Amino acid sequence: MLFAIVCEDAPGSLPLRQATRPAHLERLEALQDEGRLVLAGPFPAIESTDPGAAGFTGSLIVAEFDSLAAAQAWAGQDPYQRAGVYARVTVKPFKQVFPR
Repeated sequence: MLFAIVCEDAPGSLPLRQATRPAHLERLEALQDEGRLVLAGPFPAIESTDPGAAGFTGSLIVAEFDSLAAAQAWAGQDPYQRAGVYARVTVKPFKQVFPR
């Protein structure tokens, strides 16, 4: 089943995000290589694909996991979560309707 992992950044966490990004991307690439990643990306803090010093307000990951518990466990081990980039992480079942 698909799950949406909605993450909210802690205030002032941009330096942590930048330092931890390679490890975070490595885990997402593993999901992609397994054919389980639907989409992933950050929420820019301003209306720009490159927000610079404004940074990001969080991230969204939609991926396939065997269960809610498995999705929550995966999210809990994310390098951003472990480094303190995220202030809050919500994991919910997700039903994809589009694109078909």
